[in-house]
Amino acid sequence: MGPIRIALVGMGKIAHDQHVPAIASNDSFILTATASRNGHGVPGVAHAESLEALLEHGPPIDAVALCTPPRVRYPLAALALERGLHVFLEKPPGATVSEVDALQAAARRHDRTLFASWHSRFAPGVEPARTWLAERHVEWASVVWHEDVHVWHPGQSWIWEPGGFGVFDPGINALSILTHILPQPFYVTKAKLGFPENRAAPVAAKVAFRDAAGATIATDLDFREAGPPIWDIVVKTDAGTAKLSAGGAALSLPSGMTQFEEQEYPALYRRFEGLIRVGAIEVDVRPLQLVADVFLSGSRETVDPLYD
Repeated sequence: MGPIRIALVGMGKIAHDQHVPAIASNDSFILTATASRNGHGVPGVAHAESLEALLEHGPPIDAVALCTPPRVRYPLAALALERGLHVFLEKPPGATVSEVDALQAAARRHDRTLFASWHSRFAPGVEPARTWLAERHVEWASVVWHEDVHVWHPGQSWIWEPGGFGVFDPGINALSILTHILPQPFYVTKAKLGFPENRAAPVAAKVAFRDAAGATIATDLDFREAGPPIWDIVVKTDAGTAKLSAGGAALSLPSGMTQFEEQEYPALYRRFEGLIRVGAIEVDVRPLQLVADVFLSGSRETVDPLYD
């Protein structure tokens, strides 16, 4: 099997900043086309205004990476699978748990790979943290996930619309790490969501979880951080404390701290290639389910308006 001809659909910030260079660094992929109604393409690469137009007029492709907002992703993924393409889903994999379940069924029906990528799980400190925690008893954990929406999502008004996730667009990254590294499953016990008076999605959230063994997990998410981003997870165990910082780029254990240099997105594409080669599906809806549970059970408060 030769290089995989891939198209990027949805040419926003994440596609240009992460996907394009990750594909360029991987000899197993060729960026053959892009499609986007709003964003610009890549010089020297075929570009279409929609996935439908790309599939109708070419060039031929083997796979797509969908980098659109989640609320419009299902019909694109379903079309791609129906046309026999392998599908890479940016996080979160969809707007609802049920539509992601439907996509898994479609991938099995068409015998294609579906990869629901949680990029923060591929931060280099995450897997060593998971290995260390596997044999420990967790006493408690805490998450602080703060960033400035104007820096990380400039002009992306869809985040504030119904189904746009608000602060859970970055916050789900922390949940994707927690569901991967903690040895016990966990569930929501209490949540408070702060909705700007002029927005339909929360700008901040405080969520309490409890795991199956009784450990508590306190989560503080905020999209209004004025300074540098804070992406920290601390887990206290019977053998000491583990801390993932910088979104998982650094790991502190009782034995010392390690700062890693590896990047998340090249690792994502290596995983996608491996799944395609063996014809596998990799989808984990747990982070998305937790967000859905927070919205279902959490209380709401109105906070100051937020402007672009």
